[in-house]
Amino acid sequence: MVIALFVYLLALVCWLGGMFFFTAIVAPVVFNLLPLPEAGKFVAGVFPRYYILGYAAGGLGLILAIYFAIERQARLWWSFSALALAVALGLTIYAGAIIRPQVDAVRSMVEDQNPDPARRAEFDRLHHLSVVLNGGVMLLNLAALLTTATALRPNG
Repeated sequence: MVIALFVYLLALVCWLGGMFFFTAIVAPVVFNLLPLPEAGKFVAGVFPRYYILGYAAGGLGLILAIYFAIERQARLWWSFSALALAVALGLTIYAGAIIRPQVDAVRSMVEDQNPDPARRAEFDRLHHLSVVLNGGVMLLNLAALLTTATALRPNG
């Protein structure tokens, strides 16, 4: 049970930590140091791994949260954690499998000298949606951590 709890917490920490590191450190540094087209290409190259981390950590965390909801005390709190992780994983899959390919399809056209205004608007819309989804996943991960902490407290 201790090993399962360790793996669960590690999955949450890796997922949330990876998202925070990329969003707060990597992306701003890259867009400040490189010209826009090169920065866009760099970030586009990172995203497949970024989403794979979310799929793996989110899936593992969800499975273990469900296991803990069945096997441990504080079932309600573990169920809340599982729900938060299920929604976060769903949003991550949607952002990575549906939105990211759409962004990639219009990115190169937007980076032209005189981008088509309709393509630019489509890129901006998709990028905004991606940012909102990413923020939602981060908040849901924080909710899962909070409900986990509540479940783990004595008499949780």
